Amino acid sequence: MSAFANIAKIPELRRRILFTLGMLAVYRIGIFVTTPGVDRNVMQQIVSSQGGLLGMFNLFSGGALEQLSIFALGIMPYVTASIIFSLLGVVIKPLEELKKEGEAGQRKINQYTRYGTVGLSLVQSFGISLYLESLNASSVYGDVVADPGWYFRILTMITLTTGTSFLMWLGEQITERGIGNGISLIIFAGIVANLPDALVQTGQMVSIGQMEPITLLIVTGLGVAIIGVICFFERAQRRLPIHYAKRMVGRKMYGGQTSHLPLRVNMSGVIPPIFASSLMMFPVTLGTYNVPGMEWLQQQLVPGTWSYSTLFAAMIIFFCFFYTAVTFQPVDVAENLKKQNAFIPGIRPGKATADYIDRVVTRITFGGALYVAVVCTIPDLMQAGWRVPFYLGGTSLMIVVGVALDTVQQIESHLITRHYEGLTGPKGPRIRGRKA
Repeated sequence: MSAFANIAKIPELRRRILFTLGMLAVYRIGIFVTTPGVDRNVMQQIVSSQGGLLGMFNLFSGGALEQLSIFALGIMPYVTASIIFSLLGVVIKPLEELKKEGEAGQRKINQYTRYGTVGLSLVQSFGISLYLESLNASSVYGDVVADPGWYFRILTMITLTTGTSFLMWLGEQITERGIGNGISLIIFAGIVANLPDALVQTGQMVSIGQMEPITLLIVTGLGVAIIGVICFFERAQRRLPIHYAKRMVGRKMYGGQTSHLPLRVNMSGVIPPIFASSLMMFPVTLGTYNVPGMEWLQQQLVPGTWSYSTLFAAMIIFFCFFYTAVTFQPVDVAENLKKQNAFIPGIRPGKATADYIDRVVTRITFGGALYVAVVCTIPDLMQAGWRVPFYLGGTSLMIVVGVALDTVQQIESHLITRHYEGLTGPKGPRIRGRKA
């Protein structure tokens, strides 16, 4: 408790935390601002009755979909645009040159990302407007859209795109003036906002006998175990020893030091499950355009089924290798080590070092991909097998735990920099990478 009390003693850190909480409060208030021309009460009944991919999309949007909020698209268009430009930065030469220009180039890439976010939001909001109109014919609860037509579609596109742009600005403000990781904190807030209702529903199910107490204990124990596994693997590293050769500069001797090159077991983070989740939602989007076969495919890809889990796990493993191969270049790492007169003991500099690093990265990526696939599929099977009254998949757990760890590290760095005791005890910060 004394460590938490130290937060209030640092004015800058206190202001940053209060600013972050204020911006997240603005986000949560905006969730309840409904898009014009729709009936959110009908939509709430539809989302609660269908679940599946619709429930997963509603979870990532922080419950904005069932409210038909102006934030119904959430921040995912911005995340998707960021991932796309990260991948294009390796393929397209002008973007690769912008990355090398430092802060000025990064600002230009961020500007392109904002433009891409607006474009993706327009396309997705148009698909949502068509989907909402299609619910009028299939819904037994009433009409979702009061006056279907192009006026409603254009108004929905403008409203939802504006909402996503505002969230994008909100996240950037949290990153610059708050505690950091603004986009991640918005996703985090959207996911954990549903937990209180979920706990109440679970307690009601136990009280009326729909769920056995032993089942609740098993689900809780497995959830805690999965969180522990995520914490372990997200901080796990393979540390390659690095030696710096001695060199004489004037009358002084430099080098001769020993360090290490940290290689994370899960280099791709939550990008592969986000990619895979987006592709699994793709049939829903195509179904709104009446593409043949998409309705049947949507019925087969229901979270919790073995077909969905198998395909989802395979796509996660593929994207783990793909994203790591695109974003991590062993040749560049080997070249930088050679320029710094550094080498890995027993490995020749240059191509041999790059090949060795590539072999190590391939092996640890295989273990990291299996970890991500298992963590992201087990909660889905648990929810389907034990009929848990809320959707909280492995992707959501990874995001929640990862953002929580990063936020604690941000606060930890502020405390340690100002010579205060950190959040993790008198021996200093313990949230560090583990050797794999």
